Amino acid sequence: MSDATLRGRLSGNPLGGRFPLFVLGGGLLALAGAALFLQSLSGPDADRAWQLFHVNWLYFTGLAGGSVAIAAVHKIVKAKWSGLVLRFAEAAVAFFPVSLVGLILIFTLGYDHIYGPMQEQLHALAHGKALWLSKPWMFGRLLVGLSALYYLGWQLIRADLLPDLADTRDQADGARRARYDRMLTGFDNSAAGRLAHEARIARLAPMYAATYAMVFTLVAFDGIMALQPHWFSNLLGGFYFMGSFLGAHMLLAIMVMYAGPQTGVWNLISPKQRHDLGKLCFGLTVFWAYLMFAQFLVIWYGNLPEETGFVFARLWGTWLPIGRAVFLGMFLVPFIGLLGVGPKKFPGTMALFATVSLVALWLERYLLVMPSVTTLAGPVFGLPELGPTLLMAGLFFLAYGLFARSFPMVSPRLAEITVSAERHHAVEDHYDHDEKATDFLGDPEAS
Repeated sequence: MSDATLRGRLSGNPLGGRFPLFVLGGGLLALAGAALFLQSLSGPDADRAWQLFHVNWLYFTGLAGGSVAIAAVHKIVKAKWSGLVLRFAEAAVAFFPVSLVGLILIFTLGYDHIYGPMQEQLHALAHGKALWLSKPWMFGRLLVGLSALYYLGWQLIRADLLPDLADTRDQADGARRARYDRMLTGFDNSAAGRLAHEARIARLAPMYAATYAMVFTLVAFDGIMALQPHWFSNLLGGFYFMGSFLGAHMLLAIMVMYAGPQTGVWNLISPKQRHDLGKLCFGLTVFWAYLMFAQFLVIWYGNLPEETGFVFARLWGTWLPIGRAVFLGMFLVPFIGLLGVGPKKFPGTMALFATVSLVALWLERYLLVMPSVTTLAGPVFGLPELGPTLLMAGLFFLAYGLFARSFPMVSPRLAEITVSAERHHAVEDHYDHDEKATDFLGDPEAS
């Protein structure tokens, strides 16, 4: 297949995916979740509903921010292997507006239900700490921080989209064509203009990555640690944003299986690409375990009551089964399952272990929040908990699907770089010890 033929094929595929499971399924989940959520708010279980709303906001906000962080990191290191799949992570940027609305709801209608126990302890804190944890200061810094992060994230994804809009605008029609024309206003499509545009992407990527770490540290401190204000951990911020980064990679592994066939490029996503993604998922799983143990070890060794109480409440008694499930699903199962080469390359096993990790990550967020705020003796999951979970999951899927229907889900220019690099490997016979010729694309026309 010639470069021109390949580019023509790549330019025609990105606009074809309809993503019905995400658009229709996500919409139905959101409607059902909203109905259950509103029903719970009008009864005696409003506290439980708002607390699970907070858990899910932390979870899906982390997945969205971490997915855009994947794009930022790949731009920083100039990765070539991910050109066909990177847009599957970038599409999560569409959840950012939902996350901001969720933050506003938490600090208005849901504040007393979530932060009520913390408010009762403010009078016993030092004046500076009480002021820092007050509602206006907390809401203000989170709103400003997340707004700045989301602005940078959208600017990064928009910058990465513009060359692809220019490449695919002739295949678009109707409202999509008009949207592309508006976004391309002022875009210089010459060779020099594209080089300058790549330089802008190279500036935006590290700005987002650094802001992501700082703002999500604040989210962890204010969304988790502030719920039990006598407990503190300097490591919790890194634990949260790296856990979100891990979850975003696991989500990308699943999206490769779904979005690849939707966009018509599944036969261009080689075992080598899946292997590379699997290695990142495995490495970040080990790093999560390192952060978890580093945090636990210091608390256990110090044996200070204000620190050990947080851990004791989650790893003993009625909350212990959730703690065990988190350890198994976040570390033990994916670590053993992804230790070999084969499970990383095979779509079924990779999707299985990614799903286990994502479920365990949700349980981790649940475990970090609920013992600090609930008045119940242990974990409970009923209709008040189901409503906000379905609502937030449905909105995430719906936002993702609407992005996929609006913009190219495959970047022709980035995909061409990936395919060319793999063909180079096949021609030059450059293989690592765990690679075979069949892992690479070679000639995509034969796929």
